[in-house]
Amino acid sequence: MPLTTEFYQQPSLDLARNLLGCVLVHNSPEGRTAGIIVETEAYLKDDPACHAYTRKTVRNAPMFGPVGMIYVYQIYGQYYCVNISSGGEGIGEAVLIRALEPTEGLDLMAERRIAAQQRIQQFFGKTYADRVLKPAQLCKGPASLVHAMAITKEMNFWMIQDSPLSIEPAVLHDFDVIQTTRIGIKVGVDLPYRFYVKGNAFISKK
Repeated sequence: MPLTTEFYQQPSLDLARNLLGCVLVHNSPEGRTAGIIVETEAYLKDDPACHAYTRKTVRNAPMFGPVGMIYVYQIYGQYYCVNISSGGEGIGEAVLIRALEPTEGLDLMAERRIAAQQRIQQFFGKTYADRVLKPAQLCKGPASLVHAMAITKEMNFWMIQDSPLSIEPAVLHDFDVIQTTRIGIKVGVDLPYRFYVKGNAFISKK
């Protein structure tokens, strides 16, 4: 069963930490894919790296929705990232899902990742070199996991508590958490808002 709204009613930093070990699931027409959340980042309203730092816009509107609202945004023209609104109605905060340890539908994940890579290489006028993706490569990073899990921008404004994309209670317990700085940002670089499972082989970066 998916986590309920009560779970998401905690401060964004706590939510980012407590999502570790939980399971992101997508029940799609193609089949079910799932993975344990092993890395997250929090983005707070007073955080200069947060999309909602200055004001509410058409793009970041899901961040201002109720807790559990899904926010999918595009980066670099070809990639997407998935976030969960965490501040509450009218407060622009969210938790980014950075990496998963795949547990279900690995073959389907690999098919999706390869198809996405082929599209991207074609977009840039390059030839795709066939390769076999190892399990640790399937969801290692926010863009990779979005491709593997078939998460799309059309999921914006969905509620994670009640949609085909959901998060189920933790299956990974008794692990150490590393809290450190975030990746790929130019402001707020010193804020320790990234969390990951210590020693896990599926995180994007130590």
